[in-house]
Parts: sequence; C-alpha cells; structure tokens
Amino acid sequence: MFGNNRIEIRRVFTEAWRKHRANVEASPLEALISSIIEQHPEYQQLIEKPDAALDRDFLPEGGETNPFLHMGMHITLQEQISTDRPPGISALYQRLVKTVGDAHEAEHRLMECLGRMLWEAQSAGTMPDEHSYLECVQQLIPGWNRN
Repeated sequence: MFGNNRIEIRRVFTEAWRKHRANVEASPLEALISSIIEQHPEYQQLIEKPDAALDRDFLPEGGETNPFLHMGMHITLQEQISTDRPPGISALYQRLVKTVGDAHEAEHRLMECLGRMLWEAQSAGTMPDEHSYLECVQQLIPGWNRN
C-alpha cells in the first residue's frame, strides 16, 4: 500500500487524521484513511499521538489488535470492492451487506477471509489463493448457491 517501512506506513495514517482534524485539504487516499479512522473511534486517541503509535508493537498474545493492520485491511477491502478484484468480490460484498444490514460490519466479516488467505499464503510462501478467498466469502452468505 505505502511501502514496507512500518513507521512510514503508520505515519500516513497519523498525517491523514491530522489533516482531517485540522480541516486541511487531503489527497483521495488520505480522505479514505480518515473516513476509516472516523469509523473507529476506539483507535482515534492512539492515532492522535503519533509518537506513541508509530513504533509500538501490538501483540496478539497480549490480546491486542493492531489498529493499523485493521484499518489497512479496510482499505484493501474497499479497493477490492471498487475494482471487483478478485472478480466477483463486489457482488459478494453487496449480498453480504444485505445479509448483515451494515457495510462496516460486512467488511469486518470479510476481514476474516482476507486475513486467512494472507496468512495461508505467507505460511506457504505462495501467492494468495483468490479462489479460496471467494469461497470463504461465499460461506458468510446464508443460502449461497454456487450455481
């Protein structure tokens, strides 16, 4: 999305939020990031303190969720949906939104499948399996019929 340097990636988030709060003109990507941060008030205080957030480790062993990873997954999903990549994800997302009644919640459910696909690819040292990803998403939709 922004490179491989964790601090630089996180700085994009904190800077986008700073611009949003200061009502300063932002790039389209910064506007997207700000809209995602707005949907996550539980992360806003952390984002507002870049010195504490930029180099912090968020350890699942300690029950922590990495807010930057979480919001980055929202960005990934929104890009997938807007470009329909992998093919079919946009239609599946729309069906899931109708099922759960909330776009944000639908994205959170999609994150489970996205995270699984990425973890499996990383563990195996392979490219992400889009077919398995779409099958996982289909399983989120009650009564999904593959035909």
